[in-house]
Amino acid sequence: MAIEIPTDLTPELVPLSWLLGTWEGMGRLGEGEVDDEYFLQRVQFANDGLPHLQYRSESWLTQEDGTVLRPLAVEMGFWQLERDQVDGDAGPGMVPGDVVPTLRTAADVEKYRGDDGFRIQASIVHPGGLNELYRGTINGPRIQLETDQVLRAAGAKEYTQATRMYGLVNGELFWRWDSAGAGESLTAHASAVLKKLDGASTNDGAGGSA
Repeated sequence: MAIEIPTDLTPELVPLSWLLGTWEGMGRLGEGEVDDEYFLQRVQFANDGLPHLQYRSESWLTQEDGTVLRPLAVEMGFWQLERDQVDGDAGPGMVPGDVVPTLRTAADVEKYRGDDGFRIQASIVHPGGLNELYRGTINGPRIQLETDQVLRAAGAKEYTQATRMYGLVNGELFWRWDSAGAGESLTAHASAVLKKLDGASTNDGAGGSA
């Protein structure tokens, strides 16, 4: 599958551009063993003109044949290159950034490439008082992320760390999520294979309908 890069995409999002769009497919909880449950997932990566991708994921428990049983989970957040924020960047809050991007050319972006690709960060928020900050790398069509911080509300369930891996293989988005609670080691949490929906928008706000 050819990767189409929107002409109005800010340069520092080009390494992440293959994620843009809406993806949907089936997955399994746990290791995907006989008794592990099935789910349907829809993921959207969108750009609002600022140097980050908006992320939203919704999933539903299903039968093995894909028949939807009930809602399972929702999460949302922001993905971007990891770099120091400077005066020309927007924020904090509603402080506007410069009209022109901080990183204006491909050469500006290449300065952030390391031996293992570009460093990225992803902040993901869940219902139930759980926020994750992931740090990791993107190297071509491969992403590896690991939690740097996990913020839990007083009544949130135990959850201490996680890793996520993503890969684009023959036009399909493969991903795996391992997680751990207090005093536990990382174990398989979920995985799925997603296909990009035809005609899916790549620049609509992620807060709209999926």
